[in-house]
Amino acid sequence: MKCKLNGELKVSAIVPTYNRGYSISRALKSIEEQTQSVHEILVVDDGSTDDTQKIISQKHPAVRVIKNPTNRGVSSARNLGISSSTGSHLAFLDSDDTWHPEKIEKQLHFCQQEPKVNINHCNEIWMKNGKIFNQKLYHQKFGGDLFEQSLLRCMISPSAVMIKKTLLAKYGGFDEGLPACEDYDLWLRITSREVIGYIDSPMVTKYGGHADQLSKTTTALDQYRIHAIKKLIDQGDLKPTHLESAINVLRTKLEIYLKGARRRGNIQDIFHYESIKRQYTE
Repeated sequence: MKCKLNGELKVSAIVPTYNRGYSISRALKSIEEQTQSVHEILVVDDGSTDDTQKIISQKHPAVRVIKNPTNRGVSSARNLGISSSTGSHLAFLDSDDTWHPEKIEKQLHFCQQEPKVNINHCNEIWMKNGKIFNQKLYHQKFGGDLFEQSLLRCMISPSAVMIKKTLLAKYGGFDEGLPACEDYDLWLRITSREVIGYIDSPMVTKYGGHADQLSKTTTALDQYRIHAIKKLIDQGDLKPTHLESAINVLRTKLEIYLKGARRRGNIQDIFHYESIKRQYTE
């Protein structure tokens, strides 16, 4: 049964995709089968060359497709979806994930109950190669002040989020200069200032193990996390306790990355990251 919702709360579902014809219909079907309908479904096709367009037009004619002429990356695709959306709230779904039927209903209900909380997320089920993948203790999700935990690893999955559109305008959206860890970067900016809402119910299934996962196709992910932390520190807006934590984690990540660079004999990386390290140790 659908809950009675404030008519001003309208959700735009944003699905970035690139050559995911094999999974796009599964993702879109999970949106269409929500117990609380979304205001609109926007698929941002980031330059796909497979049958993605054909599948959407044949099976999901109500979906609005926005097409990038070339592959510009997931940050560009999500930002294009954000700027094209008309809802008050946004919910992202990666095209290889699915939502459980009550996700939107429960998150909108949370938004009504906690109007001052501008972003909330939920728990997830992880599947890898067709089997449930048991998450480690350090993957445990929760809400509140997530900044220090978010420094260590990405604590919020884009597919699990519902966020006010005005909040993304405030924090600048996804960094299109990052080929990976773009969500880590955005959540750091947001968690440094915002309380995060959390629904302790698994309402997203994430599928892993396929060859085109970003984590598989992108190497040396810590370089992008280092960039994100350094950028946040250099902006000078962190409160003292957050600043201390950010510097400490940055130093640790720099040392780990430098060990790898020395092992590989990458002189350019050694020079670059040693210079960054000196900025925060002198």
